Amino acid sequence: SVSKWVARALEVIDRSGLDYRLGPMGTCIEGEWDEVMAVVKRCWKALGRDCPRITFSIKADWRRGAKGRLDGKVRAVLKRTRRRLKT
Repeated sequence: SVSKWVARALEVIDRSGLDYRLGPMGTCIEGEWDEVMAVVKRCWKALGRDCPRITFSIKADWRRGAKGRLDGKVRAVLKRTRRRLKT
């Protein structure tokens, strides 16, 4: 029921150049705080044009110097399970 707005937000996120992963219940974006918050703001503006309601939740995980954690965290779990899982 909200896929048209999710798609619009994903267009903004994709154009940002930041690494991201779309999931069934949300989207993870990787980048520095100011970069990510700027993308969130652009999504807000893009949706606010005609979306009757906007809801979002932000969960942050910051680690100095860390990059590539969207894939790295998944690889670490897969290594421990020693088998292929759905990702």
